[in-house]
Amino acid sequence: MTLIQAAILGIVQGLTEFLPISSIAHLRVVPALLGWPDPGAAFSAVIQLGTLAAVLVYFASDIRQLSAAAISGLARGNPLATQDARLGWYIVIGTVPIGACGLLFKKSIEGEWRSLYVIAGSLILLGVLLWVAERRARFRLEIADIGWRESQAIGIAQAVALIPGSSRSGTTMTAAMFLGLTREAAARFSFLLGIPAIGAAGVFELRDLLKHGTEGAGIEALIVATLTSAVSGYLAIDLLLKYLKTNSMYVFVWYRIGLGVLLLLLVGVGVLKPLG
Repeated sequence: MTLIQAAILGIVQGLTEFLPISSIAHLRVVPALLGWPDPGAAFSAVIQLGTLAAVLVYFASDIRQLSAAAISGLARGNPLATQDARLGWYIVIGTVPIGACGLLFKKSIEGEWRSLYVIAGSLILLGVLLWVAERRARFRLEIADIGWRESQAIGIAQAVALIPGSSRSGTTMTAAMFLGLTREAAARFSFLLGIPAIGAAGVFELRDLLKHGTEGAGIEALIVATLTSAVSGYLAIDLLLKYLKTNSMYVFVWYRIGLGVLLLLLVGVGVLKPLG
């Protein structure tokens, strides 16, 4: 992998990690369309550390507030004393489903599930669900209204994103909208909920890559891709939150469905191979 290829893939990762259109799908599809080798699931997970940095910087104030409240409540023997404390612990517990499923289905996630058939199907199916959520949602709840039920339902939805093409932000935002959250609140909670999952996946895969080799990517390429994903990720967060204040999710619905159909057509005519 050249440094230019790494930079492009980093930009793709950053932009698509936070938009509900699936970063894994794009990191699988973009190289295939350009004739580059599949960077692999491990490479994709490691450069997520760049998008982790982006969300940590963007939501630094929120993270400090939630962490301080959770720690203070724990020290006083009442860990759920305030809404901020509860939200902090809800995020931690809400990460359990994706962590457990990630370990359980690791081989499939890094193998046959990266088929373009799976990715295309996930893009289309979750696009339809996002359309239904947009049509049916009440959009009346804010982050302060999130309780145990809402946080854990969204946490379970986050685990579905392990299927390539689903999109972590897409599954969590869709679930949040079904539960009545406003679009902006759904996006904000999705980003905060993703911090532990993104960080754990990136560190876990980075450890394995350093131990067993970088699969042809090279340390320099990993660094470049991670840095560019951090910059583009920060811009994507800011863009999406501003966009959702006055706009619907329909643009992402049609993008997902259109991309899924296009992939099926390209595989069907032999332009792309289902597995690399």
